[in-house]
Amino acid sequence: MAGKRDRLSGNEAIAIALRQINPDVFPAFPITPSTEIPQYFASFVANGQVDTEFIPVESEHSSMSAAIGASAAGARSLTATSSCGLAYMWEELYIAASNRLPLALALVNRALSGPININCDHSDSMGARDSGWIQMYAENNQEAYDNMVQAFRISEHKDVRLPIMICQDGFITSHAVENIELLEDAEVKGFVGEYEPENYLLNPECPMAVGPYSVTDFYMEAKRNQAEGMKHVEKVVLDVAKEFAEMSGREYGLFEAYKLEDADRAVVMIGSAAGTTKDAIDKLRAQGEKVGLLKIRLYRPFPAEAIAEALKNVKAVAVMDRAEGYTNHGGPLGSDVMAAMFRARSTALATNIIYGLGGRDVRVEDMEQVFADLQTMIDNDDAGETYRYMGIRE
Repeated sequence: MAGKRDRLSGNEAIAIALRQINPDVFPAFPITPSTEIPQYFASFVANGQVDTEFIPVESEHSSMSAAIGASAAGARSLTATSSCGLAYMWEELYIAASNRLPLALALVNRALSGPININCDHSDSMGARDSGWIQMYAENNQEAYDNMVQAFRISEHKDVRLPIMICQDGFITSHAVENIELLEDAEVKGFVGEYEPENYLLNPECPMAVGPYSVTDFYMEAKRNQAEGMKHVEKVVLDVAKEFAEMSGREYGLFEAYKLEDADRAVVMIGSAAGTTKDAIDKLRAQGEKVGLLKIRLYRPFPAEAIAEALKNVKAVAVMDRAEGYTNHGGPLGSDVMAAMFRARSTALATNIIYGLGGRDVRVEDMEQVFADLQTMIDNDDAGETYRYMGIRE
C-alpha cells in the first residue's frame, strides 16, 4: 500500500514512527543531537495523539532506569539519547539486557568526549556493542524510520526478548531533511501489534523478581541465556523484514550488498557514509571498474558467516570504522569483519580505515581514493598498512 510522502529530518521521522507505535512509556532527558525526538513526541502527547506516559527525568541514567522499570512491569517502553547520555546509561544497558527486557533505544550517534565534540561518529554505540543489545544502523532518514517501525517486532519476539538500539548518524541524518515515505498509521499499528509480555512484575498469577543478586552458581547460566536469545535474532530480523517488505515495498536484510556481485574491490561500512560511497562506486563503475559496497544494517549480533559469504570473491577489502578501538590494529568493525573473513579462510587482502571522527567530512573523492588504494594492494599483492586513518590534516 502506498504511503504518504513527506520531507522530514531523521529525528522527526523517528518521532513519527513512535507516534504510530504509541508505546506505553517514554522517559526522556535531552541531549544533542537526539533532543528533537522526545521534543517532537512531547507535542504528540500534548495534542492527545498518543496515550503514552511521557516522563521527563533528571538524567539519562534515570531515563533508562525508568524504561527498564516500565518494561519489567509489562509495558512497551523506550527512550532516546546520544553520546555521553549513552555513556551515563552504561550500567543500565547491561541490566536491561540481562533481564531480557525488550525495550528500545533511539540512539543518535555522536562522538564521545573528549575533546568535547557534538558531531557524528560511532564511538558511543560501539562502546556499547557488547552490552547484550541488538544494534541496527541506518544510512538515511527512510531507513531510520523503517528500522524504528520494525524494532519492537524484533525485540519482543518470543525467541529473542532482548533490548534493541536503533542508530542513526548525528546531524547528518538526524537533522538533515530528506524525502521519505511514511506508512499509514493503521498499517504501523497492525504491523507492530499489541505487546503481550510473557513475564512481568504486575502479573499477580506469577510473582517474580527482576534483577536479584546472582551468586556464582547462577550468573554464568544467566549470561548463556542471553546468548541463546541473540542466536535467534538474525532469523527474526529477516522474517520481520520480509513481512515489512510485503507491506511497504521496501526490502531490508542483515546488510546491503551494493554492486558487489562481480566486484574485485569492496568497502565495508556502517551508516550515512555509505551513500557517499555509492556515488563513488557509480562513478567508478561508469569507468569500467569493478567495485562494490557491503553496508551493515545489523551489527549486533554480528552476521559473520553471511558477511564472509558476501565477500568471498573480492580480492581486496577496506573496512571503514567511524570509531577508534585503540588496539593499534584498528576499530571494532574491522576486528569483526576480519575475524569473519579469517574463519571463512578468505584470501582477500584487507585494511582497516578510521574515518569521519567527530563529524569529519567524507567526500566522494575520498572514497574513490580508497578504491584506488585497494587496487594498489592487489597490484602489489600486499595489504601495506592494515590500519590507517583517512582525512587527517597534515
